[in-house]
Amino acid sequence: MRKSKPKKRIILPDPKFNDVMVTKFVNNLMLQGKKTTAFQIFYESMDIIKTKLDQNPIEVWKQALANVTPALEVKSRRIGGATFQIPTELRPERKQSVGMKNLINFSRKRHEKTMASKLAAEIMAAYKEEGAAFKRKEDTHRMAEANKAFSHFRF
Repeated sequence: MRKSKPKKRIILPDPKFNDVMVTKFVNNLMLQGKKTTAFQIFYESMDIIKTKLDQNPIEVWKQALANVTPALEVKSRRIGGATFQIPTELRPERKQSVGMKNLINFSRKRHEKTMASKLAAEIMAAYKEEGAAFKRKEDTHRMAEANKAFSHFRF
C-alpha cells in the first residue's frame, strides 16, 4: 500500500457543452491518444440524438448514463478454501466510470456503420432503459441480490 494517495488530476470541461463529465466520457472513448477524434465522435452522436429524439442531447446522455450506472457489484473473496461472490457497494467515482465504460464497450459491439451512430444508438437505448449496457447493470444487480447471503463476509 502507498504511503500517500496520488493527487487528483483536474479535468477541464469540454469546449462545446462546458461539462467536465463529457470530458471524462471522451477520455474513456479515446483510443491511442486521439482525443480530437473522440470529441468528433461524441459531438456527432449528440447531433444524431438531437435529430432523432428532438430533445436536449446532453440531458438524454446524462439520463442514459444514470440508467446504466450500477450501484452494487460482486467481488470474489476466498474464505476457507471456497470462493464467494460478495456484493459490495460502489464508490461514486467508480460507479460513474463503470457506467461510462459499459456504455462505450457495448456501443463498440453494435452493428451500425460509424462509431458515432453506434454510440448514439446505445445512448438512446439506455435512455429508454433497454440495450446491452442496461442489461449489464441489471445482471450485476441480480448477481448481487442472489449473493446477498454472503454480504456479512464484506471486507
